[in-house]
Amino acid sequence: MSRVAIDEFGDREIARIYLAARLAEAQRVEAELNKHNIEYAVEVENYAATAVFWISEYAGAAFYVPAEQAELCCKILREAGLSTGLMEKRDR
Repeated sequence: MSRVAIDEFGDREIARIYLAARLAEAQRVEAELNKHNIEYAVEVENYAATAVFWISEYAGAAFYVPAEQAELCCKILREAGLSTGLMEKRDR
């Protein structure tokens, strides 16, 4: 398995597991999911980040997997040192 278009999941329930803020981070997530033969989709999503005096909007790479694999994928990414953009169970 590997990267697929999000609509290829069809009626299957999916979960957002990671939001990468930078390209290098997204590439590391892709490499880990590919290494473990995980089917996933990537979509560009906007997110807000705060600085001292203002809030800015940025675009990030959101990673989706079949819901039944979400816990396993989060474990894989956490063990690979990718925890900054991990989605907590309640946020998926």
